[in-house]
Amino acid sequence: MDKTIGLAICEPCVIRKYFSKGEMIMDYKDIMELILDTDDVTVGGGSASALSGALACGLIGMVCKLSTKKDYGLSAEEQLEYAKELEDIREKLLAGIVTDANAYGVIINAYKLPKETDEEKEIRKKAIADAGIVGASAPMENAKLCRRVYDIGVELENKTNPNCHSDLVIGYELAKIGTNGCLMNIEANLPLVKDEAKISEFNKALTELKID
Repeated sequence: MDKTIGLAICEPCVIRKYFSKGEMIMDYKDIMELILDTDDVTVGGGSASALSGALACGLIGMVCKLSTKKDYGLSAEEQLEYAKELEDIREKLLAGIVTDANAYGVIINAYKLPKETDEEKEIRKKAIADAGIVGASAPMENAKLCRRVYDIGVELENKTNPNCHSDLVIGYELAKIGTNGCLMNIEANLPLVKDEAKISEFNKALTELKID
């Protein structure tokens, strides 16, 4: 890979100077603040969708732990196994919030490359296509995680403490929003992708993961 392209694609592993305060994004808490900031335009639906999935993990996991004192259709061990899986997914989604925000930075850097000469134009064109893959890959991975959370929530219907039913439903509805929101971000970045194998991979995810 051309060194210039590599710089454009790899430099924003931690985003710099694209946020309203010019600060580096270190973790999901920083990004949550930017999602809530109506004056900031650099963190959007992709990170918010991953956050939605992480919130779903917290709610559904809580319901599982509140369903261990009595048999509602699953043993206490089974409820705790679900809770543990949800905790693991939550951590991946919290990391995914950062990954998605960084992917946006990759795209911004690619578009900021110079385009005065024919060589620069070719480098920029390749960088944008590569950035499109990065930009679609992040929400695809988050969509897979959110979809698993949704499926767990649906599986737990009528198998948890009925006093927590609203929490369970809100949980898997948040996971649904997270899944479909991530898929919308794949679609948004797909026009940038030129690699046919990657296009096929992304389209497969759009078909298989969508929740009606």
